[in-house]
Amino acid sequence: MKNIEIFCINTGTSDTFPLGTTLSEIAAKLGIKLEGPVCGAYVNHRVKPMDFELVKPKQVEFFDYSNRDGQRIYLRTLSFIFYVAVKNIWPDARLKIDHAISKGYYCSLENLDHPLNEEDIWEIKEEMNSMITKNLPVERKTIMADKAVELYEKEGLPRKAELFKGYGRLYAPMFELDGHFNFFYGHLLKNTGQVSKFGLEKYYDGMLLRFPKPGNIDELEPAVEQDKLFGIFREHKQRANILGVSDISHLNQINATAGAGNVIKVSEALHEKKIAEIATIITEKHEKVNIVLVAGPSSSGKTTFSKRLSVQLAVNGLHTIQISLDDFFVDREHTPLDENGAYDFEALEAIDIPFFNQILLQLLNGEQVELPRFDFQTGTRIFRGDFIRMEKDNILIIEGIHGLNPALVPMIDPENTYKIFISALTQISIDEHTYIPTTDNRLLRRMVRDAKYRGHSASSTIRQWPSVRRGEDKHIFPYQENADIMFNSALVYEIAVLKRYANSLLKSVKENEPEYAEAVRLLIFISYFNLIPETEIPPTSVLREFLGGSSFDY
Repeated sequence: MKNIEIFCINTGTSDTFPLGTTLSEIAAKLGIKLEGPVCGAYVNHRVKPMDFELVKPKQVEFFDYSNRDGQRIYLRTLSFIFYVAVKNIWPDARLKIDHAISKGYYCSLENLDHPLNEEDIWEIKEEMNSMITKNLPVERKTIMADKAVELYEKEGLPRKAELFKGYGRLYAPMFELDGHFNFFYGHLLKNTGQVSKFGLEKYYDGMLLRFPKPGNIDELEPAVEQDKLFGIFREHKQRANILGVSDISHLNQINATAGAGNVIKVSEALHEKKIAEIATIITEKHEKVNIVLVAGPSSSGKTTFSKRLSVQLAVNGLHTIQISLDDFFVDREHTPLDENGAYDFEALEAIDIPFFNQILLQLLNGEQVELPRFDFQTGTRIFRGDFIRMEKDNILIIEGIHGLNPALVPMIDPENTYKIFISALTQISIDEHTYIPTTDNRLLRRMVRDAKYRGHSASSTIRQWPSVRRGEDKHIFPYQENADIMFNSALVYEIAVLKRYANSLLKSVKENEPEYAEAVRLLIFISYFNLIPETEIPPTSVLREFLGGSSFDY
């Protein structure tokens, strides 16, 4: 029998195995022990499931649930178990996994003959636990694409069926569990018994599917109240209804038949209408409010939003002074370090809080001040003669990631401020059970912008992204519910536009780079979108901040 050589990063050794040996068999023979159960492996920097058979020499690195790809595999499998449990109890009911919230997934049930109640949720949970105890196999199949469409329609998955009608290939992938078929756009665990922990509870008029903590698979993430964020998700459902676009297949159909021009126009008009409404609220509060704090994660479009808000406030007779928190960084030598010894620019301590508040107080007292500029090349604060003074009809718009942290403006009366949180909560899903994470939306934005304006490669942006996300989870998202109002900057059509640029950037990531697995995942994801040209996107669109062609100065 022919043998192949496998180098395992976990052990640092090269070993020979018979041709066709699975990753599970290799892990067992090498005695791979990780903190949690092994979920999958990187094979030449590409994510593979544990039943993957190796037929050529490869480099292998096993990972568990503490790894982001391990979490994805676990959560896809949990979602499949959830779906099958519902079908086993109510064959005609339709489960919808709507979006992430409160450290879990918000899910709803359609075609149920009564309002969802606690007893229903208990029954679903018991059925899921039964399937997990039985350790049922999760089988991946490859079948003719037209047969896959037929099976999805039979399963009551019309959106998935529509998406695979435009798949463009003879054969399509599919998973089977307990006699039910579905697909989750990535690898799954080999059997249900590997899902060891989950939670399911009532949440508003639906359910919250809860997950284990990344660092401890035996403990669930704490559920947190996010009433305002949930309201924004409800609002984006209304937008999707107005546009007639709830998933990728809808968008692709509109693009193929009538063109996407109307979708672009209405999407942008909905943004403008919302910004105008926010400007009206601020104007009505202007007797007290003279500071607007705009916060949000990376690539959420804070800067463009602030500029568009300034235009709408000008319509109402108020003139704005825009200040970026980035100009109030402490000098580089005083910047705090993260756990890896790198500069932590996301930490609040990276901002010179005393000096920033001194400037604000002077402005509110009617004094003339000179605004600083931060020189990122030298890592120092400089002054260039930018003197300003607040007048009666002026509003300060302060934009930065820490805008909702109370510790940012301890010397300012909260009644003098109006707080806005910006995020890019994707308005469409892939299908009934696969929502598009806001982090993917923002990562694509940042990748395109970084390549266009900062000379960064896709590999560089992907490499930095986990650090950016850790900073957001620590310094931004805990304060988002402090907002007086939230604004969703996502546009229903934008990934179909970003695809034109992201495709070549992602393909430039080499197989020998650690970022290759994430690049492949994103390439597969954007492949389901049909391209939309950017010609009809207006110069004031938030998307222009990333694509170029904006009429605003940045």
